[in-house]
Amino acid sequence: MEKYDLIVVGMGPSSIFLAYELVQLGKAKNVLLIEEGKKVEKRFCPIEQTGKCIKCRPFCNITSGFSGAGAFSDGKLSLYNPEDDDIYVGGNLHEYIGVKKTKELIDYTDKIYLKFGADERLEGIKHKEEIGKIYQKSKKEGINLINIPIRHLGTEKSHEIYGRIEKYLEDHKIHLMFETVVDDLIVENGKTKGVKIKKAKEAENEGIEAEAIWADKVVIAVGRKGANWLTKMCDKHKIDTKPGTVDIGVRYELPDSVMSEVNKYMYEGKFIGRPEPFRDKVRTFCQNPSGFVSTEVYDDNLTLVNGHSYKDKKSTNTNLAILVSHNFIYPFNKPIEYGRNVARNLNELGNGNIVVQRLGDIYRGKRTWENELKENSVVPTLKAAVAGDITFALGYRTMTDILQFIRGLDKVIEGFANPDNLLYGPEIKFYSNKVNVDNNFETNIKGLYSIGDGGGMTRGLMMASCSGVELARILAENV
Repeated sequence: MEKYDLIVVGMGPSSIFLAYELVQLGKAKNVLLIEEGKKVEKRFCPIEQTGKCIKCRPFCNITSGFSGAGAFSDGKLSLYNPEDDDIYVGGNLHEYIGVKKTKELIDYTDKIYLKFGADERLEGIKHKEEIGKIYQKSKKEGINLINIPIRHLGTEKSHEIYGRIEKYLEDHKIHLMFETVVDDLIVENGKTKGVKIKKAKEAENEGIEAEAIWADKVVIAVGRKGANWLTKMCDKHKIDTKPGTVDIGVRYELPDSVMSEVNKYMYEGKFIGRPEPFRDKVRTFCQNPSGFVSTEVYDDNLTLVNGHSYKDKKSTNTNLAILVSHNFIYPFNKPIEYGRNVARNLNELGNGNIVVQRLGDIYRGKRTWENELKENSVVPTLKAAVAGDITFALGYRTMTDILQFIRGLDKVIEGFANPDNLLYGPEIKFYSNKVNVDNNFETNIKGLYSIGDGGGMTRGLMMASCSGVELARILAENV
């Protein structure tokens, strides 16, 4: 019978920083990390050669593999200002361990990224006077601007950094099991006993029996890609959760020249508003100066839009997400399924591809046609996107929130509402119903822990990484 001291489901930032810290603490003798995707050096997206998404099987190389979607993100590490009395970006980790300890974790984790090759330059720490002017203009429009230091890794550099961390873990005898899915958790009498696994290529073959591997401690660290799987596990094993949030929106692309001040002074502006009439939370996320719009594929071939920003490769456009937070409680409490339905409908409209539409066409009440895109002043960086009408599927409330938010930001950033700017859909951030954990990150199932984005604790590379470091220290104390 194969038994480990600890099994970790997933190899995103929370998982790999958990393993890294266990090595530092001398508590990594028999630790197994399981990942449905490939090693980071084997992860490759064919779209650059094919010009379109070919729906890689069995799993998308952008969303699955060592370091998760982090290896294909633009690679921004959100830090904090020394004078901040709260944590404004990255989720709710500070609600479990406190603001002071979270800041200490950010400092510690940032040094690890630097050790493995992150750029020493910090964005957003200069130009305080200029940033203050943008802040005041935003405030007048009822929009809050959050400016914190950002360390930009870059999409291609993220590969290199996480590749070094992967090798470090292998060299220090962390067991890494790739191209393997966790089919189920093993729970007996309210206690964790292990997991059941299958080879990724056999994941959908019900005729193949899953293999049991054992451990008295299991950590769920699946990220947003695993949110749907985690919801199923919580339902099946009665893991306590509370209703979560789904962020639904678009990827917005506009000229660098429009965003020049924000790009120069902050690199990424985090704007948050509650536009009338619904007062839903609307925010910008993942801003990519001189970046590229990209695709990623989730379970059941759901195709979503995202964005990249490289260190060396540049476009003349900035892209960013505009996301609307939706919460459902009674009588409907299935935020993931709601978001998946929006994505399915938009994918149908695009024949399995991302749909792109000009802002002006939405105002005119018409779809965008391919010949109009070719003559558009803003040239799309995602060549595989299909011209169409995202308003057919995005939903009236979501669409109204987005358009009102764009109008508001146009008064802060001149040209933000230019009719030639592009909206790509769907961009959806999935989080499972928030897993209830105690201050040791343990669920109501003894020996079962939850960290990272998938379980609703964190959002983004830095905070996910920090949650892994903190759990490692907790587990080390209890060994």
